[in-house]
Amino acid sequence: MLSRKVTRQIAPNISFPENTNDDHYYAIQRGHVRFAIYFLASVAFLFLSVFIAAGQGSISLSFQDVFSGVFLCSEHSQACGLTAIEQQIIWDIRLPRIFMALLTGAGLSITGAILQSVTRNPLADPYLFGISSGAALGAVVAMSLMAALSATVFSISVVSFTIPIISVTTGALLGGALSVFLMLLLAGKSAAQVDKLLLSGVAVSFMLSAFTSLVIYYSSPETATTLLFWLMGSFSGADWGDLILPLVIISLGSCVFFLFGRWLLVMQSGEESAITLGVPVHQLRLGMLILCSVITAVLVAEVGGIGFVGLMIPHICRLLVGAQIHRVLAMSLVVGGSFMIWVDIVANSLLQDQVLPVGIVTSALGSVFFFIILKNRQAS
Repeated sequence: MLSRKVTRQIAPNISFPENTNDDHYYAIQRGHVRFAIYFLASVAFLFLSVFIAAGQGSISLSFQDVFSGVFLCSEHSQACGLTAIEQQIIWDIRLPRIFMALLTGAGLSITGAILQSVTRNPLADPYLFGISSGAALGAVVAMSLMAALSATVFSISVVSFTIPIISVTTGALLGGALSVFLMLLLAGKSAAQVDKLLLSGVAVSFMLSAFTSLVIYYSSPETATTLLFWLMGSFSGADWGDLILPLVIISLGSCVFFLFGRWLLVMQSGEESAITLGVPVHQLRLGMLILCSVITAVLVAEVGGIGFVGLMIPHICRLLVGAQIHRVLAMSLVVGGSFMIWVDIVANSLLQDQVLPVGIVTSALGSVFFFIILKNRQAS
């Protein structure tokens, strides 16, 4: 691109505003180009990750087999070179699991980015804020009650969802709402101070985790084993029907996040500046907390407790595309989905003949990432 000085020499009749800054203009353009490159590369990597993950498992499939099974094979057709069992493995077992991992990573990542934005705290995360702990407590209580009662009492089907699934989701939603309420109640008048809000969230997280452990302790041995494995997070057993509710909630929530992106961008400059410009800071923060709790609760009800994803991915996205909130949100959806797919691949292949819960892998990575953030804050 030509500078303003060179352009005036070539075409002296062209006028420029006096306040135009070439360096600032080119910096903005470079930011747009950089975001476009990273975003398109991330989307391509996401598609590649889906195909690679679909080939992993006890029955290994090549990239060509997966491609044929997804795009070329019709139902129960062997014209593409795959058996009916291999097609069933791809469509009924692996793809639902992969897309559940994708939705989980995308949902937790974008909620983490929102929480870090509205609190202006780099350590904010659904797990550290206690939202995940509250949702887990509600889901555990619901599952324990259903295990104690006869399963046949709750076997009525409602629009392809069964009462047990709705009960777990409802319990998780109530638990997530409880965590937000307790966090705001504990913060009190200090809720406007983001540091006090984060400390209140950590306290609520520990308290609700203790109640969750208490519920598991008083459950039967069989129920306790199931609950403990579920709390560690897993995508096993996911089917296409399980994807509907997370997909709808994450899609609607993401639309709301992008819709209020301008207000969130103004909030990054400080609360006083945002209030001066007419942004309802406290109402916006409360609304974002509630929406993040809904998304987190739905995901926890489906896959269990998976922590630190919302902490790590937004930071990685900011390193790639900068701190502009719209870019961070878009990148968080894509990068978070890819990240969780690869976490599931590692969890399935790390131990021979055993599936490692994905929550263990994310917690191990998240603890290291948390330590790095703390060291960087101390250094600065």
